[in-house]
Amino acid sequence: MNTKIVLALLILALASMACGFSVDIPKHPTPGPSTTDTITVAGRGSGETRLSIEFGAGKLSLSPGTGDELVTGTATYNIPDLKPEVTENGNDVLIKQGNYQFDTLPSLEGVKSEWDLKLGTTPMDLTIKGGALDGTYEFGGLSLTALTVKDGAASVNLSFSSPNQSEMSMLRYETGASNVKLTGLANANFNTLMFQSGAGDYTLDFTGDLQRDATITISSGLSNVILVIPENVNANLTLESGLTNVNTVAGWSKNGNLYTQQGAGSTLTFLIKMGAGNITVTH
Repeated sequence: MNTKIVLALLILALASMACGFSVDIPKHPTPGPSTTDTITVAGRGSGETRLSIEFGAGKLSLSPGTGDELVTGTATYNIPDLKPEVTENGNDVLIKQGNYQFDTLPSLEGVKSEWDLKLGTTPMDLTIKGGALDGTYEFGGLSLTALTVKDGAASVNLSFSSPNQSEMSMLRYETGASNVKLTGLANANFNTLMFQSGAGDYTLDFTGDLQRDATITISSGLSNVILVIPENVNANLTLESGLTNVNTVAGWSKNGNLYTQQGAGSTLTFLIKMGAGNITVTH
């Protein structure tokens, strides 16, 4: 058969098959009136509590509470699928943002989701998993034995304005291309801090009451990182990067890739791995 005839028949066949296909495009839900739910989780009594908060997108505020409850607060939303879900299994508690998949939406315009939660002072291992959120976290005065935060392209202010009432084994923060500020970190009373990020602007402020030696590992992409380290604190910083600019204030000495500040009391030990960017060390 003539090659041109065969090619023409194939084209016609493919065109006919294509007419039988349909593609389901996710529909953008229409936001309705706002609904506000009250969230209350009773205290756990003896034993360490593991509290997990999963929040896809919107505004998330966390701060210390005043009662005996583990969690109290409100959740405001304008799409039914954003209704919060609470799951309790002994000392394990999960609060999550419904089953709504933000990644299927062409736009978040008009979508409202705002949580304002107060946390109890019982010892707890706290995990926060988020997406593209605007977060304000105040943890001063709580009793956190461990803290894990994982988010996407977020804007977060996390602070310990007063000392953590428990020794924290690990503070882990993992983020994407974000703008994150952590303040009062000496008050967190951690043994190890691991900070991992993509490109973005990050401030790690180690003011507060440093009660013991601590190790900090920072792994970041193309970023601007500001380290606030009080001038009276022993600190040493090892940098593993060939394309990073380091600017320090008076009181720091440099020997190869090791930067040192002499102080008194406990010591902060930093290991920083960066692809490229800027590090500013200030008081």
